[in-house]
Amino acid sequence: MYGENGTVLQAAREIAHEMSQVDRALYAAVAATPTPHLDDGLRNLSRAADKSVLWMAVAGGMAALGGPRQRRAAATGLASIGVASLLVNAGFKSLARRKRPERQEEPGDRHVPMPSSTSFPSGHSASAFAFAQGVSSVTPELSVPLHLAAVAVAYSRVHTGVHYPGDVVAGSMIGIVTGGAVGRVSGRRAASRRTV
Repeated sequence: MYGENGTVLQAAREIAHEMSQVDRALYAAVAATPTPHLDDGLRNLSRAADKSVLWMAVAGGMAALGGPRQRRAAATGLASIGVASLLVNAGFKSLARRKRPERQEEPGDRHVPMPSSTSFPSGHSASAFAFAQGVSSVTPELSVPLHLAAVAVAYSRVHTGVHYPGDVVAGSMIGIVTGGAVGRVSGRRAASRRTV
């Protein structure tokens, strides 16, 4: 029931090893699939999300073109990115220490520069989903387009060869939880201001 040695720890190690094999196989399948019509767009999207520039631009547009609710949504999204980035870069990455994928030189047209940080979890994915979730907590009508954009950014990190799929799934989950938590805090603060 618990693996060859009869221990829960051994079973957990075996499961983790098998999950890692699946993760690497998925990465290899994406890397080996020719996608010349997707490569430029996904590479550019991945670069646009560096240092959350894409999300800051979206937040800036919301703040400039929208009303008070859109400005609060933009601020909530950016705060969510800040918390998620701190958790990923100062916490999880230092604990997990997973090496980046060893990608093949071909197809080089789809690659972005390999970051020097560790691979697990994906900071781009965490920021993307944190922003989408935080903004959506204030402006639910933006949930679908922002979450679709977050999915595209997360996938672009696998497509461009800098993350395993498991890295982006973990980063995405961290972002969703973080954005939801920051959104709830923001909502309580906004409600308390209205009742004062």
